[in-house]
Amino acid sequence: MIQRLQKTCRELLETGKVDVVIGYGQKHPELPPYPVFVTAPDEVGQLVWNAQCVMNLTTYLTRKEVKALGRPAIIVKGCDAKALIVLEKESQIDRSQIVVIGVACQGVIGGHPVDGQDPRAATAAKCKVCDVHMPPGVDITLGETDSGPVTAAWRYSDLDAFMDQTPEERMAFWQEEFERCIKCYACRQVCPLCYCEQCVVDKNRPTRVSTSASLKGNYAWHITRAFHLAGRCIGCDECTRACPAGIDLRLLNLSLARAAEENFGYRAGYDPQAEAVIGAFSEQDKESFIG
Repeated sequence: MIQRLQKTCRELLETGKVDVVIGYGQKHPELPPYPVFVTAPDEVGQLVWNAQCVMNLTTYLTRKEVKALGRPAIIVKGCDAKALIVLEKESQIDRSQIVVIGVACQGVIGGHPVDGQDPRAATAAKCKVCDVHMPPGVDITLGETDSGPVTAAWRYSDLDAFMDQTPEERMAFWQEEFERCIKCYACRQVCPLCYCEQCVVDKNRPTRVSTSASLKGNYAWHITRAFHLAGRCIGCDECTRACPAGIDLRLLNLSLARAAEENFGYRAGYDPQAEAVIGAFSEQDKESFIG
């Protein structure tokens, strides 16, 4: 796989079809991969692909510094490819100017396994319910997978388990989670769909969300961010992975994703032709939420 990946990227650069390849690099197997931006054919040896390549690289497509490098090729997994659909729908990228290299993915490692643990036991939570192991709508496909579909019931099983708790238990859970937040905004920086040049939390005339890491301000930040991603989040779980405090932001995202699917029959990043939930209206929309 790695040899095919490197050969493909070398050809793209040599022929001038792209100016930069956005991919994964890794100094040592015991160290996590990191993003690399390959601009010359003789640099493709940096590129790797393995089960540790968790990052969603599409977040770099909207960065000014990366745009300045020229026409890109980007390596994506199935969950990453969904972000491309949303970004194009929101006019943030020109898909015709991007070469997308899709790699078949059986699941990636969500964390670092403890000593002696089978690395597969640390599979990211998102991968257990993923139904896009073959990236759709890509220009080049590498690898194969035989993973089957996932039912909606299984997709939201973690959320169901959480919702089985009492309201008091759920509130206590979130209070404990949000108390750990240090307001580093890693969740925002790593998200491919948080591309605003100025975030609402950076506005101080007036200040809309407290910038201090207080419980009240933390609640305001995380709930505001979750609502901004309603009907847009593609479930790559990068926010949860990047959080240094280990806050389970995935549960917030799952809640809004299920609301979009159950009420509007919409799943973000699956159908390039589907109208987005936010900003679209259909006479078939459920109105049960109207009092």
